Amino acid sequence: MGTFLFLSICTFFVCLSCCFSSGSSSIDLSCKLGRQFHLNGLHMSGDVILGGLFEVHFTSVFPELTFTSEPTKITCQGFDPLGFRHAMTMAFAIHEINENPNLLPNLTLGYSLYDNCATLVVGFSAAMSLFNGQDEEFLLQEDCSGRPPVLGIVGDPFSTFTIAASDVISLFRLPMVSYYATCLCLSDRKRFPSFFRTIPSDAFQVHAMLQILKRFGWTWVGLLFSDDDYGHHVAQSFQSELHHSIGGCLAYLEMLPWGENPVELKRIVGLMKKSTARVVIVFAHQIHMIHLLEEVVNQNVTGLQWMASEAWTSANVFETHRFMPYLGGTLGIAIRRGEIPGLRDFLLQIRPHGTIDSENSMVKQFWEHTFQCRFAPPPVEWMEAGGALCTGEEDLQTVETAFLDVSNLRPEYNIYKAVYALVYALDEMLRCEPGRGPFSEHSCASLQQLEPWQLMYYLEKVNFTTSFGDQVSFDKNGDALPIYDVMNWVWLPDGKIEVQNVGFFKKTTLNGEELVIDQDKIFWNFNKQLPQSVCSESCPPGTRIVRRKGQPLCCFDCVPCSEGKISNQTDSVECLTCPEDFWSSRQNDHCVPKKIEFLSYHEPLGICLTAASLLGTFICSIVFAIFTYHRSTPVVRANNSELSFLILVSLKLCFLCSLLFIGQPQLWTCQLRHAVFGISFVLCVSCILVKTMVVLAVFKSSKPGGGANLKWFGSVQQRGTVLGLTCVQAIVCTVWIISASPTPYANTRYHNDKIIYECVVGSTTGFAVLLGYISLLAIISFLLAFLARNLPDNFNEAKFITFSMLIFCAVWVAFVPAYVNSPGKYADAVEVFAILASSFGLLVALFGPKCYIILLKPEKNTRKAIMGRDIKR
Repeated sequence: MGTFLFLSICTFFVCLSCCFSSGSSSIDLSCKLGRQFHLNGLHMSGDVILGGLFEVHFTSVFPELTFTSEPTKITCQGFDPLGFRHAMTMAFAIHEINENPNLLPNLTLGYSLYDNCATLVVGFSAAMSLFNGQDEEFLLQEDCSGRPPVLGIVGDPFSTFTIAASDVISLFRLPMVSYYATCLCLSDRKRFPSFFRTIPSDAFQVHAMLQILKRFGWTWVGLLFSDDDYGHHVAQSFQSELHHSIGGCLAYLEMLPWGENPVELKRIVGLMKKSTARVVIVFAHQIHMIHLLEEVVNQNVTGLQWMASEAWTSANVFETHRFMPYLGGTLGIAIRRGEIPGLRDFLLQIRPHGTIDSENSMVKQFWEHTFQCRFAPPPVEWMEAGGALCTGEEDLQTVETAFLDVSNLRPEYNIYKAVYALVYALDEMLRCEPGRGPFSEHSCASLQQLEPWQLMYYLEKVNFTTSFGDQVSFDKNGDALPIYDVMNWVWLPDGKIEVQNVGFFKKTTLNGEELVIDQDKIFWNFNKQLPQSVCSESCPPGTRIVRRKGQPLCCFDCVPCSEGKISNQTDSVECLTCPEDFWSSRQNDHCVPKKIEFLSYHEPLGICLTAASLLGTFICSIVFAIFTYHRSTPVVRANNSELSFLILVSLKLCFLCSLLFIGQPQLWTCQLRHAVFGISFVLCVSCILVKTMVVLAVFKSSKPGGGANLKWFGSVQQRGTVLGLTCVQAIVCTVWIISASPTPYANTRYHNDKIIYECVVGSTTGFAVLLGYISLLAIISFLLAFLARNLPDNFNEAKFITFSMLIFCAVWVAFVPAYVNSPGKYADAVEVFAILASSFGLLVALFGPKCYIILLKPEKNTRKAIMGRDIKR
């Protein structure tokens, strides 16, 4: 390649021979063409010439380069009628512009169109011929001014050819507008400052493919690409963007070999057959696809959704009944189709001896190819084989040729836009008003002394709309606003095959993108259903992705989020922890407020305990009323009735204090519940203790010398003892509340999904002292009552005190382990139950027998009966 460039530049670049005359002040400057090629071309003269490069032949025979002055003869082979139509489209556009009075008035456009023969050397030679001109000698003016032979070049269609030519032409800022070169590298403005194009670059083609994949949810795909610059660059770009853009992965990445390579093709197709990926994307040319599809047919690989690059989307060679069972439903992108009114009529006017450059061999070659004839003098071999002679009067409408089919103009539409872009730039430049120009000192460009970079300035700012409605402008890299048609291969019921347009993908002027697809029009080769191609199904909300070791990122398992964590999006990589007061829902897809739990008045347990508390309070009130009504009877007055009333009051407080343990804990309820509970029970037990001590003192006083004991158990002493014992508990509670007050606490230790509101005791020591003090008094009362159980009295109250204290102690001994092992609200329930059980035990044991006598056995409610006299058995 380097040797070729060097030889070509040496051959074509202008050789300046500066001749200085001895003793003369004038300098004769002339430029001579060092070498001339006889290129296959088409020309029309004009005031301004535009150049064009097209592929009219498939190949060429190029002679060995020499440094002689003899012209080099190039032989092109394999005429391409569609390539010739590309060249004629440019010719038509220039004829149309010349007839338009609003564009370039008083100026006639001409053209020089060359055939690159699909050969790099020929394409580069043609580009240099346009750049330098074909005149053997060119006289420069004294100031070396003058415009170039052509003001702009449309072409070349091949990226490689364009790179070679633009590397040289860009040095002189001559505009070059390609209609088919897609290489991303051509967007490098530093290397190719004067290159423009009306076809999207490969980068946009890749992006269009990715957006289609995203639209249909295909994230698990296979990629095949051709072994050339086009395939390698596109595959590299696609691979790097696939996961970043749509989160997709490649199931396989394979390079298609050149020519027939059955072993390699068999391996590739076998891999496609085994893969779970249902979507296959192919960036390759027709020649690669033909060999690949032959092997696909041999192995009968069906059930694949093909996606075609623009290089083979519209290729007619695949639209056969042999391939359609495999290619039916193929989606692809194609160059934007356009309409060019009047083109077909222009093509029908072509004649080898007509108005369109009749001396150019390119038109005669087209004529010979179309009518299968030869112009005189024909080759001897042709005449011997019975070949026909061309008259030039044949009618193009009598032959079936794709040349006249203008229903699917794609490259032609880009050529049409490229010509108009150059013309609009030139028209804007010529409309410049002196003194208001964009150049130095507000000057304007002159057609007689035009510099190529001046036209390029206007070309960068071109902005117009075609008759088909497409906007044409160039960005900072020389790329036009890109647009692709989305195509679908349809197998019609009558057996016909059609490649239909189902949408488009374009970039807007505001850097936005728009993908429009009419999904109802798409033919799917999967029982008319949208195929699925994913390695793993999407993870629903409530789960997270766990990558499979050693497999692509798209292959994963869905693991449910752990308790307390959620994922509220599809395909979440990690689960989010819920806030402190929230918990995960059953589906783990959102956080819900934690359930609040406490011993409530509204739940069955709370209702039962509340009812028991109120019942106990009510019974105490009834007993209090009975005792008040019968306060003068011996049963009530026996053993200090005042203490009995005080015990009833304290029991009522014990029943009522249990209500402080029910309901949502508040600071005041937490502080009062244990204080009221402790003081009430100490009041009750201290009264019982004093009662027991009085019973013992009374019976001891009945013995000789025991009268002195009674003076220590008078009413004042009894009240003082009860008050003193109760004040001790009050002091304990006060110190406890002041030093380490019980407070409400939201406990989440027992259940993660619940907030259990409870009261923390604040000080375990304070709580222990409170319970210990009650226990101490209860044990003393129990022991004293136990000692007095056999005293001689028909109604010995000590027996009932003993029984009541036994119940009391049993309840509270059982309370401790039950309380410690009960979580949350059940700890409160255990404490309330202990309070109620012990209170009912004291109430029944102490006042049950007395109420029985008062209400049911009034005959026993006498002093004699109580003392054991006048009792009839």
